[in-house]
Amino acid sequence: METATQLPLQGIRVVEFSHMIMGPTCGMILADLGADVIKVEPLKGDNTRRMPGMGSGFYNACNRNKKSLAVDLEKSEGKELVMRLISQADVVCENFKPGKMKRVGLDYKSLSEMYPELIYVSLKGFLPGPYENRTALDEVVQMMGGLAYMTGPPGRPLRAGASVNDIMGGTFGALGVIAALHERTQSGRGQEVQSALFENCVFLCATHMADFYGSGIPPNPMPARKHCWGVYDTFETADGEQVFLAVVSDAQWRSLCMAFDLNKYVDDERLTSNGLRVIAREWLIPEIRNLLIKYDSQNLYEIFERHELSYAPIVRPDQLFDDKHLIESGGLAPLTIEQGKEMPVPLLPLTLGGRRLQPRMPIAEIGENTSEILQQLGYTESDISIMSQNGAILDPEE
Repeated sequence: METATQLPLQGIRVVEFSHMIMGPTCGMILADLGADVIKVEPLKGDNTRRMPGMGSGFYNACNRNKKSLAVDLEKSEGKELVMRLISQADVVCENFKPGKMKRVGLDYKSLSEMYPELIYVSLKGFLPGPYENRTALDEVVQMMGGLAYMTGPPGRPLRAGASVNDIMGGTFGALGVIAALHERTQSGRGQEVQSALFENCVFLCATHMADFYGSGIPPNPMPARKHCWGVYDTFETADGEQVFLAVVSDAQWRSLCMAFDLNKYVDDERLTSNGLRVIAREWLIPEIRNLLIKYDSQNLYEIFERHELSYAPIVRPDQLFDDKHLIESGGLAPLTIEQGKEMPVPLLPLTLGGRRLQPRMPIAEIGENTSEILQQLGYTESDISIMSQNGAILDPEE
């Protein structure tokens, strides 16, 4: 198992106050890169641990490689130990509603006055401006940031099928932290890093905005878009599966014709360029549908592979656990989650010197590392016992 000393952020301590997805994603990225990330939880634990329905996977997906400190910030002893912890930290990460951290004296202004070298990453719904105090969720900003409009069919805005803004907002927050750490090596000072859901969503829609700016024509939702390529669709197969096929160049068009003996179309004047194939879509796509439905899916995949065509089977998330590429490339790794169960998790989608960044520790139980962290801060066993009895901390060892 990989150790933190082999990783780029070894020696960086992060104190994370977070819940849901965006803040935990930021902390997880920093943790995967080797930082010592301490997640500060209330005594009952982060509510995300108990999310129902589609939220039941949030916690385990976003909180690996972290330690858990369970503390009551309303108790003076709890607040004191958190301040002592921050005094030894490089980074504080938070993603609570605007004003919450200020109410407990843990906002950037308060902390930076005491610790000018501290980097503070704040992840919100909106960056500073007219909307900054609004309550936001991923789905909210998808609706107001153009993404839901572009995803659903006309008149039916539809959120993307994953929490894309939460995840990317956390990623941009981590990127900002890394930049601020680098800048600190030159200036000696920390700074506040801000990342937000809405601005992230607008960034995702930048190509559609640029399209309008250049053409003057508002873009249609993706299901009703004007196609850029002649063949760029989902097709049925003989065994009831679906496959996406993209033919985006003249060379690929010739390969498709060769693969299926469509010699009559190779020199067809109606199809000699991608622009002409776009014009011909109304009759061309049904032709290809009638052709491909005669083949079962595996046979089609083999033909597409052999002729170097861009294709994709339509896959459910649960099927990814059996994906050949993810398994053989090491893109999935075992992670011990709560109650000692083990599950494969997707790793960060990058390599460093050919390495994939692995889970180094299980998902921590609520307050699992409380005693260890307090001892590192100079508290005695007696101190820890008294604080536990007073309800300032949750120490599972007590």
